[in-house]
Amino acid sequence: MKCYEIIEKLETLSPIAFAEQWDNIGLLAGRRDKEVRTVYIALDASDDVIEEAVRLGADLLITHHPLIFKKLDRVTTDDFIGRRVCELIRNDISYYAMHTNFDVMGMADAAADELALTDRQVLNVTYEDDISKEGCGRVGTLRERMSVADLAALVKEKFHVPNVRIFGEPGDIVEVAAVMPGSGGSYIGDALRAGADVMITGDIDHHEGIDAVAQGIVLIDAGHYGIEKLFIAYMEEFLNRELPGLQVYKAEIREPFTVV
Repeated sequence: MKCYEIIEKLETLSPIAFAEQWDNIGLLAGRRDKEVRTVYIALDASDDVIEEAVRLGADLLITHHPLIFKKLDRVTTDDFIGRRVCELIRNDISYYAMHTNFDVMGMADAAADELALTDRQVLNVTYEDDISKEGCGRVGTLRERMSVADLAALVKEKFHVPNVRIFGEPGDIVEVAAVMPGSGGSYIGDALRAGADVMITGDIDHHEGIDAVAQGIVLIDAGHYGIEKLFIAYMEEFLNRELPGLQVYKAEIREPFTVV
C-alpha cells in the first residue's frame, strides 16, 4: 500500500481542516509514494522511538506530537531535531504527525469515553459550521456522583497512570466533569463556564491549580503523557481495523519521567 493511501485514511479520521493554524501536521518527512508494509505508532518521535522504528524495519512512523514544530532553516546532525530527521530519511521512513486535528477528531471523545461521560459537549470550540461545532476537550456528566478521591482513582485506572495530583479537596463530591488531554491550564475558564465541578487534564502549574480552586473547580492532573498516550492504542486499533494488511507496531507505554 502506498503511503498516500494510508494518509487518505488518516485524514478521513482526523481531517486536516480541524488542526489549529499554528500547528504543523501531516507528512513531515519522507516519500508520499513510498510502499508501506510496516507502521510504527508513538506519541513522540524521540530518539528511542526512531531507533526502534529502524530496528523493526518500519516504512511509516505515525506520532501525535510533531517532531518538526517550528520551521527549520537547515537540516543537519548538529541539533537533535535535524539528527532525527536525517535518521528517518537515511532509513527511508516516511513520517506523519496528527496533532490538533486528532485532538478534535479522536482524542477528545476517546478520553470522555474512558470516563463514561454522558450528555457531553465540546469544551473549547475551535471549528464551527452550519452542521456542527467541534473542538478540544469534552464536558459531561459522570456515571454517578462521587468524591474527588474516587474520581482520582477512576482516572488512574482508566488512563493507566501511577499517580495523579489533586488541586482541591479529595472529599468534595463532583458530578459534572471536563476532560482536556494534554496541557489544560488555559482551558480552566472554559470548564468554569461549562459548569464543571472538576477538570481532568495535565501540566497544571502551582498558580493555575490554586487559582482554579479559588474559583470553585477541582483539578485532577494526570499528566500530559498520562492521558494523551491513548493515541497509541487508538491508532493501533484504527489501522488494524481499516487497513488489516499492514504490520502495525507500537511504542512501549512508559512515562517520560521518574518520580522518586
